[in-house]
Amino acid sequence: MIEPHRCLMTGTLAGSLALAGTVACAQAPWPAKPLRMLIALAPGGGVDTTGRVLAQKMSERWGQPIVVENRPGAGGALATEALARSAPDGYTMLTNSSGVAITPSLMKLSYDPRKDIVPVSLAVISPGVMVVHPSVPVKNVREFIAFAKARPGDLLYSSSGNGTGQHLAAELFSQMTGVKMSHVPYKGTAPSITDLIGGRVSLSMASVVSTRQFFESGKLRALAVLGAKRTPALPHLPTIAEAGVPGYAYENWYGVFMPGRTPQDIVLKVQAEVSRIVHDPDISKKLVAQGLDPVGSTHAEFVRFYEDEIVKNGRLITAIGLEAR
Repeated sequence: MIEPHRCLMTGTLAGSLALAGTVACAQAPWPAKPLRMLIALAPGGGVDTTGRVLAQKMSERWGQPIVVENRPGAGGALATEALARSAPDGYTMLTNSSGVAITPSLMKLSYDPRKDIVPVSLAVISPGVMVVHPSVPVKNVREFIAFAKARPGDLLYSSSGNGTGQHLAAELFSQMTGVKMSHVPYKGTAPSITDLIGGRVSLSMASVVSTRQFFESGKLRALAVLGAKRTPALPHLPTIAEAGVPGYAYENWYGVFMPGRTPQDIVLKVQAEVSRIVHDPDISKKLVAQGLDPVGSTHAEFVRFYEDEIVKNGRLITAIGLEAR
């Protein structure tokens, strides 16, 4: 196993430093000092919760403190830039959302999203749900499609902002169904959902975490989940694909990244810890209760997934005419 090394000078230094010596590098155990966990979004959300759980359990396992640092802004790009500029020595990690695979097509980044960061493990899926205001007289996805097609452009849908996952999920739905709706972007999920509850918009493609309390109390109506599979948090709710739009899937997810050129053995050790933590029975149960689906993918799986997500989002962004800023 290749570890960060501590180099020691050996040989006799009699009379002069010019005397020949040899350098022997002794392996130092990793981690041998405190680590840092960057979190790409503000405190209190699902990314923050996931990152803090991972940091706490890693710290307990490795016997080293892990400093958690929230770096919100620019759709996660600020935190990702900080990661990309960090030393690739295994002591800096990042918990980021699926926005990390959207920003390469929307922003002129100061880092290379394929070379300067390393996808370590897909930690959890944050399943999304298609929710409508109760005044919309539909009970399922097929009824919504028929209702919306009879009113092209009249229905308003909310999102947490232009180019966000919520926006792209709704646009993908529109492309695959031929439904025409009008987008109303907000500065965050909370005001987006507040106006949906108030009836000022009709639809949102938001996370289970942010909407569950409202559709369970009857303030909103959930029609389907957005992902490729049903979520354990709501096993009775069909996917959009099952409910009438074959092939539809849009996932919001949280994953762990490290700087590019981080030693492979350290990447694999962190990946193994992420998987172990999210599959711990007690932690998994808590994640599901919060509306999150534990994954804990392998490093190779996440590398492929991340690349696919960049390509998929890039195509969708191009199709709807969003320009890089």
